[in-house]
Amino acid sequence: MWPYFDPEYENLSQRMNPPRVCIDNTTCSDCTLVKVDSMNKPGILLEVVQVLSDLDLFISKAYITSDGRWFMDVFHVTDQQGNKITDQKTIEYIEKALGPESNILGTKGDSWPGKSVGMHSIGDYTAIELIGTDRPGLLSEIFAVLANLHCNVIAAEVWTHNMRVACILFVNDEATFQAVDDPSRLSKMEEQLRNVLRGCGDDVRGARTSFSIGTTHVDRRLHQLMLADKDYEIGGSVAERNEVIPFRPVITIDHCEEKGYSVVNIKCKDRPKLLFDIVCTLTDMQFVVFHASVSSDGPYGLQELYIRHKDGFTLDSKEEKEMVIKCLEAAISRRVSEGFSLELCGRDRVGLLSDVTRVLREYGLTVTRADVTTIGEQAMNVFYVRDASGNPVDMKTIEALRREIGHTVMLNVKRVPSSASASAKAPQPSRGARKGFSFGGLLGRFWG
Repeated sequence: MWPYFDPEYENLSQRMNPPRVCIDNTTCSDCTLVKVDSMNKPGILLEVVQVLSDLDLFISKAYITSDGRWFMDVFHVTDQQGNKITDQKTIEYIEKALGPESNILGTKGDSWPGKSVGMHSIGDYTAIELIGTDRPGLLSEIFAVLANLHCNVIAAEVWTHNMRVACILFVNDEATFQAVDDPSRLSKMEEQLRNVLRGCGDDVRGARTSFSIGTTHVDRRLHQLMLADKDYEIGGSVAERNEVIPFRPVITIDHCEEKGYSVVNIKCKDRPKLLFDIVCTLTDMQFVVFHASVSSDGPYGLQELYIRHKDGFTLDSKEEKEMVIKCLEAAISRRVSEGFSLELCGRDRVGLLSDVTRVLREYGLTVTRADVTTIGEQAMNVFYVRDASGNPVDMKTIEALRREIGHTVMLNVKRVPSSASASAKAPQPSRGARKGFSFGGLLGRFWG
């Protein structure tokens, strides 16, 4: 007979050992240390990294260990300007989101309420998920359909990768500001959006439109949509694949005999939210990160992750390793954009996004990524654009664009640094670092 196990024991243990978070601005001169110490549970690393990513904090270094029943991490972070985290509201948010009052242990039900996107509350809405083949002008057509149906887009995230597009749109009724819940209206919306996605006529993988009822984190859901769509599949030779990805991440997977882990080494161009994208993909592929070391080497990010499948097995076959490498390559590349970013801020109105994206299309620009947010009555939108024909964007086009839409909204144009120049000198990940790896060393770095 199996011994009796009290289901309340786990909750009791979590209440007796609540999560601890320490915001340290004294140890390092150039960054803030965020130290998290908690009972371990599946997915906790992703939730912690998610909180830091939502604040747009840059993680330059991290030490992660979660073997056994305890989870201890230390993150070296800065804000978008490279400064320490000194804003008291941001510090209090981190302490509340990761500390004793948080829900990272899952004891308070759903930790991601459905009425917020990223850091901003957006009220009542209907969430729409779209995936299909990308083409110039597609986003303009999607926003035009919603405007014609008298729907206001209050938030949206759009990613494109490998000729596929995934969108999550949050809309409400333009008159009532409430979620759209009329079945006939929803059916009409779904049909028209699906027709737009099928507009190219040769979509082999198909287009999908659905209304989301869950509360999954937006960026994680976009990763899930594109992973399920197999956007990581690129045909052709190695040379052709490298042409598609000008700076392809260098990823290797080895076996750690001593501890029984698969060791994933990644070297790629460093950027914000890189750790989130990697941990998110590994988690959704049912892998657990037990230990990790994250650092930077000039423009490159270095990550060494000790993982196992959640059933305890390591990656042994060549096919399994190749699949994980392809999926991680895709996860890293989805958020990479080249060309220009257009930051627009102005009074929100129905049809604003349709008008702006129509102008972009008329000037021969295609949107590779978009982040749409509404705060109060202000629309704050960022579009990453490039020339639809693949040529460099002419500055005359940018200036004409500024004159066209600059009189209705504030427009800030930034050139996105190209990663292609780094491809010729992309160094291989160091294999020697792992020989000196010590779990005790990670623990020593935590509170030391």
